[in-house]
Amino acid sequence: VFQYMSTSECYFTNGTEKVRLVQRFVYNRQQFLMFDSDLGKFVGETRYGKVNAKRLNSIPAIMKDRQALVDKFCRHNYKLFRPFTVDRRGERGA
Repeated sequence: VFQYMSTSECYFTNGTEKVRLVQRFVYNRQQFLMFDSDLGKFVGETRYGKVNAKRLNSIPAIMKDRQALVDKFCRHNYKLFRPFTVDRRGERGA
């Protein structure tokens, strides 16, 4: 059974003051490629991932789009979910 999966994770420091987006690409339970917005580029972890990272990093439109995802995906969703997560911290359910 072959499986391809990608995940996106946002890390927040002091609200939206410092935001980091990490996208992971997995094939057959092995991460082969990731994008880290702090590094500003794709990083390959396998031979196949390194080839793809080199190719994707050389395309300016893709790199610009990935950097914009920090605002479009992370900061946008932070504003939506903050009332249910951050603002409720410390409250006890009945």
